[in-house]
Amino acid sequence: MTTVEERTIRLDSARAGTGPATWGQRAIWGVVTRLGDDAPRYNLRLDLPVTPPRPAAAVLADLTELLRMHDSLHTRLLPDGADGLEQVVDGSGDLAVTVRACTAAEAPAVGEALMEELAGRSFDHAAEWPFRVGLVESGGLVHRLVLAASHTAMDLWGEGRMLRDLALIEAGESAEALLRDRPALQPLEAAAVQASPLGRRRDEAARRYWCERLAAGPRRIHHDPAAPELAADPHRLFPNALLRSPALAVAVEPVAAELGVSDAALLLGAASHQLALMSGSDDVLFQVVVGNRFQPAAAESVSTMAQEAVFLLPDAATDFADAVRRTRSVAFTAFRHAGYDKWALDRERAELIEKGEAGDHSHWWNDTRDPGSGPFETVERPSEPLAELAGRTELSWPTDFLPRANVSLAVDVLTAPGVLELAMTADPAVFSRADMERFLRGVEGLVVARALALGD
Repeated sequence: MTTVEERTIRLDSARAGTGPATWGQRAIWGVVTRLGDDAPRYNLRLDLPVTPPRPAAAVLADLTELLRMHDSLHTRLLPDGADGLEQVVDGSGDLAVTVRACTAAEAPAVGEALMEELAGRSFDHAAEWPFRVGLVESGGLVHRLVLAASHTAMDLWGEGRMLRDLALIEAGESAEALLRDRPALQPLEAAAVQASPLGRRRDEAARRYWCERLAAGPRRIHHDPAAPELAADPHRLFPNALLRSPALAVAVEPVAAELGVSDAALLLGAASHQLALMSGSDDVLFQVVVGNRFQPAAAESVSTMAQEAVFLLPDAATDFADAVRRTRSVAFTAFRHAGYDKWALDRERAELIEKGEAGDHSHWWNDTRDPGSGPFETVERPSEPLAELAGRTELSWPTDFLPRANVSLAVDVLTAPGVLELAMTADPAVFSRADMERFLRGVEGLVVARALALGD
């Protein structure tokens, strides 16, 4: 039998302050507030085993240190006039903790349900901290730690830093010592840089680059959409496909080395080539999610810094290897212009769209892996020959999503034990399910075939 109670994390004498929101905060706040009841799908959710189980007091003490270490976890966002957004870092306050008590055997199921409960409702960013905590206890000890966070507090790269820091705190490190050894950029500090003359110049340059590339992009990428009549149906569901490939996970490293690029550039180049082959447009344009963690302090930050770069690759259909090699330089320039005031860019982009001068920018690419990390971070490489692994690819259809504005396709690159995953969501008016499978298997096939040609 499951019982319910509430506890509290008390934060005192932490860093505090008020200032303008960062570009990343403004960008994601604008998205989640427009989504309304659909906003919880952007929440980050974690259901973590506590091994060995620990007393609740110890777990809550560690979480208090985590809050003290990262300001984004105790920051509220308040609208400031028509075009402003203010961040308020609270130096003290209480964070409610939901506790479920059950048997040890029930703990995994109870933890999963609690995760959905905490992450399944929207955050009031003006009134509450963007972080929720749940504990699953059995026999007086915590067996599972459940965390839910608003995307305004962190992106996926920030989530990874948070988990690493929590593990270090659990091992006995203090927030003060960790920040001394590896200073992490806090959102108020980032906002100050962005508001400086240097930051304003970077913003203007990034928005100018964005608009130039957007205007140069193809007005229409798909010359033969799957079912254009569906475009008028506001209730059409967007299928989600998941390709799990052990062969792709192994193949990316040798092919990237042969072509002289990173494995991230290899996959983006392969996707660009495959899209060009399928769409009938030699030139392709992707909005590519960029972590914007190029400096050491930014790399340590638990916050939301990711924004979209505009990636325009001409003549992508001509040759696979050539497309991949050119992806490296094009992406490098695009990524340098991935930090900007999105609200200002949205106004400029709307003007281009109204004048019919904007390219098709409804294709999204998000490589969620840490920059510089290979596909195998904590698991061993499969020992079977690549030719055998190629027959073990799995394709499934986990869910359908509500319609997404300005999305023809959106692909996430994910790492899982022993495989590389490509998760794709697409507009059925543009891509049929058969088209989606052809695209995913095409990206995989380009890389794996090249690796096989190199020798297993």
